[in-house]
Amino acid sequence: MRLMATALMMIASLSFAWAQDAPKLMNPAQLTETAPDKYQVKFDTSKGEFIVEVTRAWAPNGADRFYNLVKNGFYDDCRFFRAIDGFMVQFGINGDPKISKVWRGANIKDDPVKQSNKRGFITFAMSSAPNSRTTQVFINYTDRNAQLDSSGFAPFGKVIKGMNIVDSLYTGYGEGAPSGKGPDQGMVQTQGNPYLEKSFPKLDYVKTATLVPAEAK
Repeated sequence: MRLMATALMMIASLSFAWAQDAPKLMNPAQLTETAPDKYQVKFDTSKGEFIVEVTRAWAPNGADRFYNLVKNGFYDDCRFFRAIDGFMVQFGINGDPKISKVWRGANIKDDPVKQSNKRGFITFAMSSAPNSRTTQVFINYTDRNAQLDSSGFAPFGKVIKGMNIVDSLYTGYGEGAPSGKGPDQGMVQTQGNPYLEKSFPKLDYVKTATLVPAEAK
């Protein structure tokens, strides 16, 4: 009985935390805090933990957006929905379609490219249109992705611990629909995690993404 009571208290605590964060996530215009010059984010995933260090000077707009999203729990329970072996792994569509909807038009301005899209660097995804970055990010698997630099993809941080965990994320579904057999981004946006859990059950996911104190070097 004591274990059951403890479990119920933990569930209630998590529900309360989500209830506190959700209203903020429903209003992107409120989440515009300036990020520290450097900060670290711990990703606890279905495969283990990895840490990203963000350097604001590399891409200030991207670093600020990422900071606000992490601080307010946006990436918690997000699937690594586009994972392509030898290329990159992408995530950042919230599992709740109501939250995804309000962020689809919350674009940030482009940053000049100051770092290269080499292995372990993290970058916001974007379309060919200017100022089209919102919430989706990707981590590069290879130095060959430096070819993305000329297209305006501006890295804002780097995996400094646990790149082996990033390497181990499930890539079996490959590229997304319609060009591949992986998840359809439109369906992810409108149906959220239930769509992914049903149709792509092997996808790995972020349990929590949290700001953490910088580790001693």
